[in-house]
Amino acid sequence: MSSKENYRIELRTAIRQLSDRCLYAASKWAAEQLVGIEQDPAKFTPANTRFQRGSSSIRRRFRTNEITSTPAAGVSYVSTPVMEEDDIVDGDFYLLAKSYFDCREYRRAAHALRDQNGKKSVFLRCYALYLAGEKRKEEEMIELEGPLGKSDVVNGELVSLDRELSTLRKNGTIDPFGLYLYGLVLKDKGSKSLARTVLVESVNNYPWNWSAWSELQSLCTTVDILTTLNLNNHWMKDFFLASAYQELRKHNESLAKYEYLQGNFAFSNYIQAQIAKAQYSLREFEQVEAIFEDLLRNDPYRVEDMDMYSNVLYAKECFSALSYLAHRVFITDKYRPESCCIIGNYYSLKGQHEKSVVYFRRALKLNRNYLSAWTLMGHEYVEMKNTPAAVEAYRHAVDINPCDYRAWYGLGQAYEMMSMPFYALHYFKKSVFLQQNDSRLWIAMAKCYETDQLHMIEEAIKCYQRAVNCNDREAIALHQLAKLHFELERSDEAAYYYKKDLERMEAEDREGPNMVETLLFLAQYYRDQKRFEEAEVYCTRLLDYTGPEKETAKSLLRGMRMEQSGGPSMDVEHFPP
Repeated sequence: MSSKENYRIELRTAIRQLSDRCLYAASKWAAEQLVGIEQDPAKFTPANTRFQRGSSSIRRRFRTNEITSTPAAGVSYVSTPVMEEDDIVDGDFYLLAKSYFDCREYRRAAHALRDQNGKKSVFLRCYALYLAGEKRKEEEMIELEGPLGKSDVVNGELVSLDRELSTLRKNGTIDPFGLYLYGLVLKDKGSKSLARTVLVESVNNYPWNWSAWSELQSLCTTVDILTTLNLNNHWMKDFFLASAYQELRKHNESLAKYEYLQGNFAFSNYIQAQIAKAQYSLREFEQVEAIFEDLLRNDPYRVEDMDMYSNVLYAKECFSALSYLAHRVFITDKYRPESCCIIGNYYSLKGQHEKSVVYFRRALKLNRNYLSAWTLMGHEYVEMKNTPAAVEAYRHAVDINPCDYRAWYGLGQAYEMMSMPFYALHYFKKSVFLQQNDSRLWIAMAKCYETDQLHMIEEAIKCYQRAVNCNDREAIALHQLAKLHFELERSDEAAYYYKKDLERMEAEDREGPNMVETLLFLAQYYRDQKRFEEAEVYCTRLLDYTGPEKETAKSLLRGMRMEQSGGPSMDVEHFPP
């Protein structure tokens, strides 16, 4: 049997088991990967599709056997036994509780299972209590602090759930789903080390629960923590590592993993979206735009991840495309946080910043931990010159995710606006530590060093050099390097960077003050070096301009011709950049 067929069998079984336990997010993820597997052309007929009803016989067969995958590229994956179900033990009470759960009546669901001892029933009862506690916590937060305020409210069910689930784990009567929930409880209580241990046990015993992998990933805040995890070599581990590498800003490693996974999951929209995320972090906007256009063709009602697509369209100032995207998500599901952020981006691009803030605040009312909304709202407040509100929004963002370099960068910008360069530099350093390949961050830090309060020119030069190495798309760093070297009276270094800047401006067909400044400096520099032919080239180009630079070029040319003819040289004033 091929590895792809094994993956299909595993995922079909997992979808049923996850849905049966009301883990719908994990079930949806598994279903998306199932349809992402390339279909065998010999079997793909209208009468025999990947959703054929006869799959129940396959599920029954694999309840008693082990599923052993034959991985691609010769990688040896472990086999994982499929769990035994206890439907007979749970019976009708479980069906009643599941119905209550699906109607979001969590405490009724838990009460219906109060006397049931099967593992499925214990999990669903505890899970229902956990969600009931989360629901009450959100209600209290709104009552006490408002939807966007900070609050110390906690889930009131954590202590009792911790006590019960820890006892079940010690007795060896807990299943992988119970371990997942126990890990969730421990994480919320702040016991991160034990939570990692418990979640590793969960995914090793049942690797198809993507929700467990996601919670484990959120606890892997460094590469060192990630490498110490004792994980079985199941193919789901590759999905986990790819996602973890992305969160740890190892984008090239993440891309390599996802490209490997595409060998079996060639049509997975999830993998495509994750590749787009990695390339977005690398600022490869053209590729990101192409991927999202393809995703929308295949899945026209998709809202997930589309806020990132809107960020790309915003950066490229694609008004019509962003307008179309905002209209599409509004029609599809206007009360999703992603939809609100997309509409907020649209109004921001139109310059309607107050209206943009309204939609970002709406996104946060729907999900107060939605990171992008806090960061984007901070950007809007910066545009509105409301720095206290911007600082508050950015601080909310870093509280949610201390690894969000955009929020640290925003804090730096806000303090820079308040003429507090020492604070700004502190936050810019944090952002550049998290995202070292972004030239904008190095340029922002360099400008802080250039301020009158700091005036650390050598440090500024180092930052601009790093920006050049990071492919400075805005073409700021080269010109600033030339100016700073001129300021330090390093004419040779200044000439080197001015020439580099000139080459780039010519390649990009750019004109403007920087071009004039560059030509003036190079003309004077080569005149001083007695390299008159090269100096004349730059002077001749300046004659095409109509400002004072034209007269300066004429004076330089006259002086050089007199000097070449043996006459007294003319002193021409050096014009600083």
